[in-house]
Amino acid sequence: MSEAIVALPHCAIISMVPKFTKKTDIDAPAAEVFAWHGRDGAFERLTPPWEPVRVVERIGSIRDGDRLVMEMGFPPASIRWTAEHRDYQPGKSFCDVQVKGPFARWEHTHSVEPRDDGTCTLVDDIDYALPLGPVADLFAGRFVRAKLERMFRYRHTVTEQDIAAHAARKGEPMKILVTGSTGLVGSSLVPYLTTGGHEVVRLVRGTSEDGIRWDPAKGEIETEKLEGFDAVVHLAGENIAGGRWNDARKKRILDSRVDGTALLAGALAKLQNKPKALICASAIGFYGDRGDQVLGEEATPGEGFLSDVCVAWENAAEPARAAGIRTVHLRIGVILASDGGALGKMMLPFKLGVGGVLGSGEQYMSWVALDDVVGMIHHAIETDSLDGAVNAVAPTPVTNREYTKTLGKVLSRPTIFPIPAFGARLAFGEMSDALMMASTRVVPTRLEKEGYDFRFPELEGALRHVIGV
Repeated sequence: MSEAIVALPHCAIISMVPKFTKKTDIDAPAAEVFAWHGRDGAFERLTPPWEPVRVVERIGSIRDGDRLVMEMGFPPASIRWTAEHRDYQPGKSFCDVQVKGPFARWEHTHSVEPRDDGTCTLVDDIDYALPLGPVADLFAGRFVRAKLERMFRYRHTVTEQDIAAHAARKGEPMKILVTGSTGLVGSSLVPYLTTGGHEVVRLVRGTSEDGIRWDPAKGEIETEKLEGFDAVVHLAGENIAGGRWNDARKKRILDSRVDGTALLAGALAKLQNKPKALICASAIGFYGDRGDQVLGEEATPGEGFLSDVCVAWENAAEPARAAGIRTVHLRIGVILASDGGALGKMMLPFKLGVGGVLGSGEQYMSWVALDDVVGMIHHAIETDSLDGAVNAVAPTPVTNREYTKTLGKVLSRPTIFPIPAFGARLAFGEMSDALMMASTRVVPTRLEKEGYDFRFPELEGALRHVIGV
């Protein structure tokens, strides 16, 4: 027995400490699942959105025993966690060991077990101990185990879905340029693409050391560095819901989209080696307030500020299309993400039990899970038949009343405190009518026709995933 224990990796030595195990069968070869975990972006893809974690320092890679320093929580109550990767066995397993952090002991073994049918089982084994030993386990043990179950359910879902999405599109690895890479969508898209084996370069307003530099406000872009990309994803733009609208903010919203798109499209049009596709963000605000009318991509634009912005935004990409670059306008719906967007702002009042319907509650809300937005962008890059407008929404739009009821159910909270329309207008001004009270019932006709496989077609499942319940 002692010889068998000595032969095991350090992380696998049996010990009398609490143990957590999560197993999931994945329809992919073990080699691909293991490789996915070793690529840039895996940490970001595996971090649940409700966990405030920031990488402070990273040295090396899992192959050579890297050290990762993370900051968890929010200052001044944040905690530093330093971990090392050890016992790397190519194609099989590796281990994270806490060097310094909140646990008395933490050893997390990631392993991928091949199966006879060519698929595999993903296994996460964690040996851990809380500070103060049995005393802490008595009072906090159940909470820690529930937290681990919640976290690893999310991690395994993302891993399984990401690998399936990449396997469904078996083209060669691409070189992809991304603008708006630090925003809500971009910060998920970049790691999704890199874990899929693609090379991603960022178009940034900072120094060129961080990527390729541009400054839309000044009309500056390093055009010569844009040669040779397979695709460009353009997400940059002023946050529409970043504050109460006034003339100055509305001008920034419009200019950031139109000027940036025109600058980028014009530069791409002049290249010798043009990208095959330009995927531009747009929004369902294109359609305006349309009641219960079902809106496919062929619907005409609506009225109002957001509609005018979207029309000008999409038109600004015309130089790229005229130069022969396949140009897609993703009209993105209300994105579900617990750490940002509309849902992020709603979480606190709903958790406190003071959420409720907005206005009449009969206005339609065309929603989409963040992971589906990322998947839709990837689908648009690789689907040559997609061109022009594409509605990036789930196939099941709901009324605000249905949304409110479902969110309350998922959070196990009452939803009995309505916000009247006049109250929203007092608080948010013109923005409330355009973003909160407008009814836009949009359907993803073209994505369904082109075979996009929705990760979260139903609202309750999407909310449970992004909230982690």
